[in-house]
Amino acid sequence: MPTTSPAPVSELLLEFQHYVMAYRLRRALGGALTPKNPQLTLGEYGLARNERQTLARQMISRGSPPGTMQRLDALTDTLLFGFWHNPSQVAEFVRAAIREGGHPALEQPAAFAQLLSPGERTRLGEAGVSRLVRHYYACLALAAIYTNPYSMDAAWARIEAEAVPLFVDELSTAQPGQAPVGP
Repeated sequence: MPTTSPAPVSELLLEFQHYVMAYRLRRALGGALTPKNPQLTLGEYGLARNERQTLARQMISRGSPPGTMQRLDALTDTLLFGFWHNPSQVAEFVRAAIREGGHPALEQPAAFAQLLSPGERTRLGEAGVSRLVRHYYACLALAAIYTNPYSMDAAWARIEAEAVPLFVDELSTAQPGQAPVGP
């Protein structure tokens, strides 16, 4: 069976950062979209992600004990895994956000930028915040492919055009080239 190379640390940190932003957005919208659990720390996220990946590999490679799929689904929900880049999840989220009455962060870039901490906005600068908002709005546009399948290429092109730097407070103590150290 072929093995896959582990993802570079920067990709894993970016994945955590996407989790943080999804968590903040869901918390801001409130109601039924409020996350059920407290926000995970980087270390907690890493442990849960490793468990999820182990379960996923186990399900592919051999028989799984009862309850494995339920645990995998629970971890996927906790980690908000794929929230920004899975068109069906984005569409489900947008429909739920509309049912909840929406939120200015979904329509106003300045309101979305308020999901960032003051330190994050400072680290990113005005141009970086603008770039970040464009990236996440492009991710939200993935919901459109469920009404217009030809928009998929355009949506992915917009997402890939806005590379997201590492910026969340939880990662700000990292030294260049090193993984951050937990609190």
